[in-house]
Amino acid sequence: MIQHLDDRLREEARRYRLVFACPDCASFDPAEPDRDGVAPAGGAPRCSLGFPIAPHLSQDLEGRDEIVFCKAFELR
Repeated sequence: MIQHLDDRLREEARRYRLVFACPDCASFDPAEPDRDGVAPAGGAPRCSLGFPIAPHLSQDLEGRDEIVFCKAFELR
């Protein structure tokens, strides 16, 4: 779902601590290196459900006109 961003939504997102980006999702695999310094599955961050992460990766609301919400988002 694509949502237009305006000043009101930015303020409400800050006030109510809206989370919507991949790093806050239970299905996000950041592919951080393990104790031996080896990252799983090639090391690239990914969605375990196979959805593209590029439209949902940034948590920053400044300097953008819209938010793209993922239909499979599940809070960690």
